[in-house]
Amino acid sequence: MGGTFESLKGGGAAIALDEIEISILRSLSVQLLELIGPGEPEPAEDADPLAALFAEGPSEPPSDPALARLFPDAYGDPDGAGDEGVDPEETAARSSEFRRFTENDLRARKREDALAVVRSLDGLAPAGDGAAVLELSGELPLRWLGALNDLRLTIAARLDITEDDESAMLFRLPDEDPRKPMVMAYLWLGGLQETLIETL
Repeated sequence: MGGTFESLKGGGAAIALDEIEISILRSLSVQLLELIGPGEPEPAEDADPLAALFAEGPSEPPSDPALARLFPDAYGDPDGAGDEGVDPEETAARSSEFRRFTENDLRARKREDALAVVRSLDGLAPAGDGAAVLELSGELPLRWLGALNDLRLTIAARLDITEDDESAMLFRLPDEDPRKPMVMAYLWLGGLQETLIETL
């Protein structure tokens, strides 16, 4: 179990992580939490639960490219090209309306996924052989899968990767390229994500 997820008997997944891997995963997850931002304040005890359920969120897409990748418009061409015969103003209005009623919940879920990763790693200490085995069961494998996907989307936005085939050029970056550490993290997270999907 060297740095890849494997199935656990009875369901779930396990992975052996060394101290550096634990530190990187935790740091990236904390940075993701900071990017997503704080959660909504808890409603007052006497607040109407139905009104809280339908609380409105933002109607405009985020200006940060990484957040725009995490919270894309629900309607329209992501490249902005537009479909023939479709009114761009109507598409923008639909996206705005959809965002108002879904983004808060989506942010909360992404925050919970990243927090699950941080909490799983807290207190995980490598043993004498230099690795600690992390076991994920219940909802944790899906939480990790969501967080790994969000981390990769965020890094892809920072590296300006828009197509899967663009990641092939990442393998050829020279070591002195300042993007190299971020590229290595992107590729490593992709491997973790792939093996976690296979275990599920």
